Amino acid sequence: MGGVSLLAQAWAYHTGSAYWQSMVFTVLTLSQMGHVLAIRSERDSLFQQGLLSNMPLLGAFLLTFALQMAVLYVPILNPIFKTEPLSGHELALYLALSSVVFVAVESEKWSRRRGWIYRDNSCRRYG
Repeated sequence: MGGVSLLAQAWAYHTGSAYWQSMVFTVLTLSQMGHVLAIRSERDSLFQQGLLSNMPLLGAFLLTFALQMAVLYVPILNPIFKTEPLSGHELALYLALSSVVFVAVESEKWSRRRGWIYRDNSCRRYG
């Protein structure tokens, strides 16, 4: 998550964007949200469990997303959090960049289910 956030900051610096705080804050928040959704199970994918299987978590996710959007798009909150509104294109870009964390965790679980990583050696006898 830190690497993805630093990548967003480096991109903002490279493009000369004056509101890099908004970019980094958004990427970090969305990455954390994707991570929370992905780590609900060590082995089962979010798609196997179902998004609606944990309604309190889904509610917290939606509330967090709404608060993040408020921090970006409610003018009175911009000076408090030192943010600027992002364009729809920028928001979509940062959402895609943030999804790297979710995809990485889901890929790890997929590899685990196939036995490619984290093989269970609990049956091995050590003498």
